[in-house]
Amino acid sequence: MFPSMIGTVVIAGIVGYLSERSGFTRNGILQSIIICVGGAFVFYFISLMFNIGFKSHGMNAIAASIGALVIIPTHWRR
Repeated sequence: MFPSMIGTVVIAGIVGYLSERSGFTRNGILQSIIICVGGAFVFYFISLMFNIGFKSHGMNAIAASIGALVIIPTHWRR
């Protein structure tokens, strides 16, 4: 359980960094990483409790990170 949680955090951080560098978001690098890690944590624990999601923890982390970035409203910023 613990190694998969650490892997989830690492993958979420990478997705947050890459999304900011590619121009997908304009939140700032640290903010995007925090959003992705938070979304990945929430989805990780929900998938443990309710046994939903993909079989791979890595795919869950990627999907949750992108989902968290999409959900966070950034269109009100200048």
